[in-house]
Amino acid sequence: MADARICLGQIGAPHGLRGEVRLRSFTANPDAITGYGPIETEDGHVVKIESLRRAKDHFVARLAGVSDREAAERLTNVKLYVLRERLPATDHADEFYHADLIGLAAVDRSGNNLGTVIAIHNFGAGDLIEIKPANGGMTKILRFDEATVPVIDLAAGRLVVEPPVEFD
Repeated sequence: MADARICLGQIGAPHGLRGEVRLRSFTANPDAITGYGPIETEDGHVVKIESLRRAKDHFVARLAGVSDREAAERLTNVKLYVLRERLPATDHADEFYHADLIGLAAVDRSGNNLGTVIAIHNFGAGDLIEIKPANGGMTKILRFDEATVPVIDLAAGRLVVEPPVEFD
C-alpha cells in the first residue's frame, strides 16, 4: 500500500483568461492540498500550485506553466495525486484513510466472505462502500456507517459488514 497514490483534488474549468483554474480539494482541511509536496496527475506529470485562493465551493489556483485559458482548458477534470506514504499518520487506532480500505475482505459477523471492498464513494449524502461479491455478481453499494460496517480491522485485512438485505 505504500506505493499507492491517493487523489487529493481535481482541477475544474478555467477561471478567467490568464490560466487560472478552479480546484476542488478532497483533503480533510481543504487548504492543506498545497502542503503535501509535489502533486502529480494520473499520468505522472508534476503539478505545482503557485497560488491558491478560496471561491464559493472551490479554490482558484494558479499552476506553474499554465499562463492562458487554452492551457487551463486542457487540464479540466484532471485529478491530482500524491503517494500514500506522504500523508500524515492517523492520530487514533480507529482512524484511517478511505484508500486503506480498498482491497480489504468484507465478511459478515460469522466470518463468511461477502467479497472485497473496491471503492468508497460520496455523492453528497454521506459515504458509501462498494463491495464486489465473492460470488462474482453485481457490486453492492451500502451505507458506510457504524451500523452497516461496525468493525474495521486493517491489521487483519478485513471489515465486518451487516448488510440491511440479503447479500448474494
